[in-house]
Amino acid sequence: MNTTTGDAAGIAGDDAPPDSPRSGRGDAVGAALLAASAVWALVSAVGRPARPEGVLLAVLAVAAGFAAGRIGGALRPVAVPATAAVGAVALTLLLPGRLSRGPHTPPLGYVNADAALMVLATGAACCAAWAARPGPLRLGLRLLGALAALLALGLGSAAGFAASLGVLLCSLAADRTPRVVGLAGLALATVVAVGGTYAVAVDALPPGLSASLSGQLTPARVRLWHEALDIAGTSPLRGVGPGRFADVEDTGDTSDTDVTAGSGKPRSAPLQLAAEQGVPGVALLAASYAWILWALRRSPRTTPVVLTAAAALTGLAMQSAVDHVLSYAAVTAGAGLLAGLATSRPTRDGPPTGH
Repeated sequence: MNTTTGDAAGIAGDDAPPDSPRSGRGDAVGAALLAASAVWALVSAVGRPARPEGVLLAVLAVAAGFAAGRIGGALRPVAVPATAAVGAVALTLLLPGRLSRGPHTPPLGYVNADAALMVLATGAACCAAWAARPGPLRLGLRLLGALAALLALGLGSAAGFAASLGVLLCSLAADRTPRVVGLAGLALATVVAVGGTYAVAVDALPPGLSASLSGQLTPARVRLWHEALDIAGTSPLRGVGPGRFADVEDTGDTSDTDVTAGSGKPRSAPLQLAAEQGVPGVALLAASYAWILWALRRSPRTTPVVLTAAAALTGLAMQSAVDHVLSYAAVTAGAGLLAGLATSRPTRDGPPTGH
């Protein structure tokens, strides 16, 4: 394949990013959103025995991961994401309890957080594959992504395996998908996931479907979602304060070990922010995700890399809608790293095919 043909495939036609130097306005918007998230956590904690440290740590982890990804993606667009993927897989296999370090974590850690890390590892491996030259290295990197997906299944997380498999499939089709269409589809998937979580929490679904979903999600988890919305309804502006959900929730059925593993959290990032930081907290989370998609739309990286990273971040967003995976700094740092890698401007030319 000649270079011209490859470039057309890699950029997916008329959605090629501008060739002009990065203006910096997009980065400024992202920095402002992170700063606003940290400030709002402190504002919502004022006058309460709240614990905003978790939110501040998450913001710091995202910022550090993003900066590292931008630098690493510019200098070594293949080696850095490949190393990150290998490291995530190795950590999951070799360091039990590295994420939560609690009594509920054997043998590898909290299962769904580990699986979320595997989704990001799959995305990083596939991004490295698209940045590599066609051949054995590209194939090996894709096999690494498949290994991460299988590891998510081995951990016992069907949702994590499904998300990782979705990343693999999206990556394979990314060179034939226009960038705007792909990003719009992923955004819609996130909206459906979050909207579905809300619909289950308010019993807005038909009885048969609601009973089926509640059974799969576990009644104890759905009860926590109900409780989070009730709390948000009483304090819609500032919530009850970061880290205070456990202090004000109505303790009920704690027989579900999956729920007790994350006691003190409503098992959904949007609903936790609604309960603890009010509507502004949820709005800042939504704006941050929208900014990531916007930054990916304008990224100088090729479309396959961009859509692969977007698929992995969307998979994480969908998991966070039904679980508290964003409570782990390793996961938020990994998300920032992948976003940084996919929005970097490599200093070296890509492979001859344009991918």
